[in-house]
Amino acid sequence: MRNKSSEAGHHRLIYLLNVAQRRLRRWMAARPQNEVTPAQAGLLFILGKQDGVLMGEAGAALDMGPAGISGLVDRSAAAKLVERRADREDGRAWRVWLTPKGRNVLAQAKSDAAAVNAALTEGFTTAEIDVVARWLASIQEKFPRDATRDPEE
Repeated sequence: MRNKSSEAGHHRLIYLLNVAQRRLRRWMAARPQNEVTPAQAGLLFILGKQDGVLMGEAGAALDMGPAGISGLVDRSAAAKLVERRADREDGRAWRVWLTPKGRNVLAQAKSDAAAVNAALTEGFTTAEIDVVARWLASIQEKFPRDATRDPEE
């Protein structure tokens, strides 16, 4: 059953999403064992599935524009987690590869993510989490990334 606009309004969804996102980011950043930011972990996860991905593809997967992914790759390369190499077919394009240190940090990031996901889903049934995941994914469909600049990039 779908919610009517007036019924959904009392949940303060925009506020709750913003507060949840800020608290989760702060909590994750404050953990002393975290060697990487959540954005860097996201990049490592992508490279763990397909090493040598084009920077533009990594940016799209992380919902980042060219400037955002370039800065993320620069910071990750400076931390010796990744390296950037020119594409063999297109000299203008760059591919990103995991370093040995990046592979080690990826393993820890996977473990950390599993622990955070366990904490996030604690007390909820699989069916409830499926609904939450579907709802969050629908936000991306309802509010697609467009050509306007994201203030967080």
